[in-house]
Amino acid sequence: MAEHDLTARMAGHLDCHLVLPLLEFLQERHLYPEEEILEAKIRLLRGTNMVDYAMDIHKSRYGTDDVPEDMVKRRAEVVSRLTSLGEAIDNIHQNQQIGPDQIETLYQYAKFQFDCGNYSFAAQYLHQYRALCTNIERSLSALWGKLAAEILMQNWDVALDELNRLKEIIDSKNFSSPLNQLQNRIWLMHWSIFIFYNHENGRNGIIDLFFQERYLNAIQTNAPHLLRYLATAVVVNKRRRNMLKELIKVIQQEQHSYKDPITEFLECLFVNYDFDGAQQKLIECEEVILNDPFLGKRIEEENSITVPLRDEFLENARLFIFETYCRIHRSIDIGMLSQKLNMRYDEGELWIMNLVRNSKLDAKIDSVSGTLIMTTNHVNIHEQFIESLKNLNMRTSMLAKNIVEPAQATQQATR
Repeated sequence: MAEHDLTARMAGHLDCHLVLPLLEFLQERHLYPEEEILEAKIRLLRGTNMVDYAMDIHKSRYGTDDVPEDMVKRRAEVVSRLTSLGEAIDNIHQNQQIGPDQIETLYQYAKFQFDCGNYSFAAQYLHQYRALCTNIERSLSALWGKLAAEILMQNWDVALDELNRLKEIIDSKNFSSPLNQLQNRIWLMHWSIFIFYNHENGRNGIIDLFFQERYLNAIQTNAPHLLRYLATAVVVNKRRRNMLKELIKVIQQEQHSYKDPITEFLECLFVNYDFDGAQQKLIECEEVILNDPFLGKRIEEENSITVPLRDEFLENARLFIFETYCRIHRSIDIGMLSQKLNMRYDEGELWIMNLVRNSKLDAKIDSVSGTLIMTTNHVNIHEQFIESLKNLNMRTSMLAKNIVEPAQATQQATR
């Protein structure tokens, strides 16, 4: 299902080093011909100092041990420059004198190490550079590099800290233009997906970030394809179902600029109440997840390979179908509902039975007729009134907090 592959769209907002893992995934999934992936890697590596890796890719692509002369020449230049910078760093350590020239050398060495793929060294020296740097723009550039290095080393906790630090700077810094600030927010969201779909609290993190007004506006302005990752996070996160209504509204607004089976599934179900369409889209959703570098992460367990996010998505999507169908029907044929859930009759019956037993769903199963009978639940008007007051109180508290906190911050700043 290469038609739904977002790698080309994502790559324009990523450092070339971050694109390499995406190409590795596509190569493993055989979404494109092998030679196309290898050619893409070679083009990508031209912008780095990873010459040995580029040579290996070239040999694999053309089935030869020979490499172009320009690669050999480039390798010699990289080794020479790395040696020169390494000696300069040794001199800094020996003399223990730090001035503007030494700080600049530290930056150049860290950046060169990063371009060579030595991410651990790069992260270490970029951290030291930021502690000494007084140039705001250079410090910001170093923070982007540090974030990329931590992502590539899969240090998700540290990467999340760097991401939050970078977000704070982007939101508070005076950029040369609003467009520049918008672009930085879009980059930040693209880079954040690496973290959010690997960190243990990432599904909450992506919802918290992407639904912030300035970031949601950035998505709608220049990156509507990021709705795939926001929608997936909302579907699999039972505790954030309160964001579903807002998500559906944004999906409807952006349906002419972006849509895929995941957004279309939600639109079929919650806007059009098209259960047949939702059933078909759910089948396509599985393929999209399996072929997405961020969503299709595979876990090897003994002799089997699982895709945890795929399983979570399908389970929650079926629950959406079931709940929505039950809200508008009183008597439901289990066979038909099983079909809409893409399950065999016995699987569907067991799944529904467990759901009714373990939930507060006011329903019963008639095994003889093979139907699920929904009982009418009349909500007490007094309970409705009390619940609305609770919601009103919560919204009032949030409004007060949003007014008071900025005022307090302003007061403290003027002191």
